[in-house]
Formats: sequence, structure tokens, C-alpha cells
Amino acid sequence: MPRSRRAARRGPGSARAGSPASDEEAGSEVLSHCSSASEGASPAEEGAGSEAACEQGQEEEAEDRLKEHMDSLLDKSAKTRQAALQSLRLAFSSKTLSEFLLERRLTLTDSLEKCLKKGKGEEQALAGTVLTLLCLQMGSGPEGEEVFRSLKPLLISVLTDRVASPGARQSCATALGMCCYIAAADLEDLISCLSCLEGIFSPASTGEGSSAPTQHGPLHCSALQSWSLLLTICPPSHIKSILDNRWLKLPPLLSSSSVALRILAGETIALVFELAQDMEEDLGHQDTEFLRAQLKVLATESNKYRAKTDRRKQRSIFRDILRFIETGEYQEETIRFGLECMYLDSWARQRTYQAFKEVLGSGIRHHLQNNDLLREIFGLGPPLVLDAAALKASKVSRFEKHLYNSAAFKARTKARSRVRDKRADVL
Repeated sequence: MPRSRRAARRGPGSARAGSPASDEEAGSEVLSHCSSASEGASPAEEGAGSEAACEQGQEEEAEDRLKEHMDSLLDKSAKTRQAALQSLRLAFSSKTLSEFLLERRLTLTDSLEKCLKKGKGEEQALAGTVLTLLCLQMGSGPEGEEVFRSLKPLLISVLTDRVASPGARQSCATALGMCCYIAAADLEDLISCLSCLEGIFSPASTGEGSSAPTQHGPLHCSALQSWSLLLTICPPSHIKSILDNRWLKLPPLLSSSSVALRILAGETIALVFELAQDMEEDLGHQDTEFLRAQLKVLATESNKYRAKTDRRKQRSIFRDILRFIETGEYQEETIRFGLECMYLDSWARQRTYQAFKEVLGSGIRHHLQNNDLLREIFGLGPPLVLDAAALKASKVSRFEKHLYNSAAFKARTKARSRVRDKRADVL
């Protein structure tokens, strides 16, 4: 994009400021300058114009830096490539750059493919994350599908390679699930991704002569999270086959030594029950009662060999899971961003939000406000267009925040006190 050559506006007398003139001529020039400024644009309009020029200059500088980072992906130094990938990850997660990336997607895709093929460890992991963010920026149209189709075989290859680093395999598991969720147009792609991810976290794949719980780690968590995310967009025919027998691979994961995997397995089981309710299918299997007993144990577990924070988090989540399975009641959560809010009123919606939040990090709120893909997925409508006055009015003062936090703390303390008083009855 050509740089803006527009400079700050100056009065007609400024060009002659260096020429000799008398005091009267100088005074007349000042008067003529003031009169011409009053006849021209108002100060507010001039201020708005200078702000627009400043913003345009900043955007051009940011785009130039992005171009430099994209060129650095082909550098011979691994450290330089990793630094460039890290910078691209931060930029893609904090801004919407679909127009800028549209004409550069093929070049960037080729560079990421080389990083995944020839890179090692951290470089492969960063390349997988940047690929996910690139697909998110491109959206669900032909451009995003093209990116997914071109790198899907390579993602599966790295994911199933037992020699590859765990971080690279974990990143590819997340990238495979997210890119398939965003851009897969064929049912065959969806089913093949589901099968690949299921082969990673299922107990059958963790054999090799040792117990399953000791081998579960972040890779299995990422694979299960991606698998459950794709489960939310499966057609009813494929969901029915999962409900018939394949979901029974999930309960053994509740005995894992990883608290993160136990929680993910419980949430996925709740998601399966929710999908069964939507399809009016009955999961009254003979092992269902044993499953409920497992969930009750996890909802009340107090073993000292587990960390206190892990026990507290596990009990809270499994109480919600058990309540949903027994009564069908889901505890609704509200997500606020800017002047808007979004309600998570189902396990499917919660799984989708958590998947995008893990990839975008703190940039999730910006993308919920401005990214057309996310707004379409969560049914938020077109992005809101707000002027400066509306944005200023929406800001809450520090004193109002303090009052709100104090009231929330007081209400939370009272609610927890009532629960603590009745712990014996619950147990």
C-alpha cells in the first residue's frame, strides 16, 4: 500500500514565514491566516483528519512489519524463524487482518509448510498455531478451505509421528481440529479428522505395555478437545454411530492421572449426553449407572495426594456435569465484551468458546467484536459500529468497578457460607 503523503495542513502564510516582512505585514498575515482557517474546516474536522492520517500511518507501519516477519520465515536461522512466527502469532490473535492476508495467504501457507516439514520442536509448534490463526482470519469461505486442504496431510503426518516432539504434535492436534471446524466442506474430511484424533486419546493407543493413566498428557488433552469440538458439527447419522458404542471410550479417561484430561473427559461425556437428548436417543446403557458413580466420586473427591487447587476445580466442574446428566440442567455462563454480551447455555456452545479462547488468548474479546467468522458462529450478527462518544460513555469508572466488585464479593461470601454450613448433608 503506498504511503500517505498528506501532511498536516498549514495556513497560507506559513510558506512565507522565512521572508523578511514588517510588523504590520506580519500582523496582517496572522489576521488573514485566522480568517482563512475560520472560513475553511473547523478545528474538530481538522482534528479528525489528523487522527485519521495518524491511524493510517500506524496501519501502514504495522503492515510493513508483518511483511518483514513473513519474509523472515524463509531465513536460514531457526531463531529468526521462531521470532517471526511468535510475532505473527501475536499479531493474528490480537487483530483482524483478513484483507491484508487475503492476497498473501498462498505465500504464507508455503512458508508455514516449510516450517512444519523442516523445523524442529518449538518451530513446528509455533507454525501449527500460526496456521490455525491464518485459517481463522480467512474464515469458512474458499480461501480458508484452500489453506486447510493444502496442509491437512502434513498436520496428520506430524500428529501421528511418535518421533516428533510432544509440543509439535499437540499444536498440530489443535490446528487439525480448529481448521477442520472452520473450513472443512466435505464430510470425508470431517470423519477422517475425527478418526485421527480419536486414535490419539483413546485408551487403545496408549498401550505399549504400561498403564494408560501414566501416559496421558497435554497431547491427549488437545486431541480430545479437538475431537469434541468437531463432534458439535457432526451430521446426525455420524453422531448416532458414536452414541451407539464409541462414546464408551471416554469413561476410562476419568481415571487418568491428569486433572485436565479428567475434566475434559467429563465435559465431553456431558456433551455426548446433550447430543443424545437433542436427537432423542437413549444412552441407558448398562454401564451408565457405573458412570454416574464415577462422576459422584470425582465431584466429592478429597484425596490428599492431589493438589488442593486441582481438587477444588475438579469438584466444581464435575458437580455441574453430574447435575446435567441427572436433571438436564446446565449452569449458564455470561461472556461480556465491549458493549455486548454472549450466553453459553449448552455444553456444545461452551466447548466451541473454550476452543477459540485457547487459540486466541486475550484477543478473544477483540475477535468476538470484529471477526465476522466468530460472530457468525455464535450468532452475534454483524459487528457494531460505535462512535467515540458511545465508546466513552460505555467506560465504567474505577469507583463504580470497586462498588461492583465489593457487592459481588459480599454475595459470593454469603452463598459459599451457606454451602459450607451444609457440607455434611451433601456428603
